[in-house]
Amino acid sequence: MNPFSYCLPIPPVQTIHRCINLAAGVLFLHLIFSFVAVAAEFPKDSQAPEMQDMLRTIQAYGMNDETVLNAVSRVARHLFVAEKNRKYSYQDTPLKIGYGQTISQPFIVAEMTRLLGLTSDAKVLEIGTGSGYQAAVLAELTKQVYSIEIIKPLHEQAGKTLKAAGYSGIRLRHGDGYYGWPEAAPFQAIIVTAAAGQIPPPLLDQLAVGGRMVIPVGKSFGTQHLILVIKNRDGTISSSNIMPVRFVPLVRK
Repeated sequence: MNPFSYCLPIPPVQTIHRCINLAAGVLFLHLIFSFVAVAAEFPKDSQAPEMQDMLRTIQAYGMNDETVLNAVSRVARHLFVAEKNRKYSYQDTPLKIGYGQTISQPFIVAEMTRLLGLTSDAKVLEIGTGSGYQAAVLAELTKQVYSIEIIKPLHEQAGKTLKAAGYSGIRLRHGDGYYGWPEAAPFQAIIVTAAAGQIPPPLLDQLAVGGRMVIPVGKSFGTQHLILVIKNRDGTISSSNIMPVRFVPLVRK
């Protein structure tokens, strides 16, 4: 809409003044209505229609873990989505966040979280902070969340986003997640949000006895398998194939 199209044929000086006033008024109203439209587009609480639709979609896959669903419902996903994609924030789909990375599909976030079996005192390590969304969901379940991101701009942006969203207690690190966070180990849970060709041995070493790791394993940009790894009491490793998935590859230095 061109605000100057409201000008009428009146004397020259008055035309200029009226055009300026009308333009300013129309632009002001446009900004107000745009703000209201954007504000209305996103949930203000866990009971908002957009959030409830997303939760119903997650449940349609068979997800019935109320603890995990409640955690997901408390995280405003649109805050972690690139502005150009925000209208898709509550759809069950991965979205690009830049640098060849994505924010995972909501169901996958919920299912990987469920598989970790977190308790309120568990220490959890995330490999691949990305947008920070998965870390925020984890932080709804435990106060001990560690997250590593190798792409520095994403690491920095995630820190800002998490802080603005109220998740200031999450410990973040810029580095190669393949090597984990040895000085903070052992971890009762480890979640890897990018596909590795094999399970990184340093992560197995940092997994606590009785701990659980969820990691996609397979070829880059092909079908991978979501693997649940458990470190048994005797130190041996058990693994099970949960489902086929497709993740971006684990970035290495």
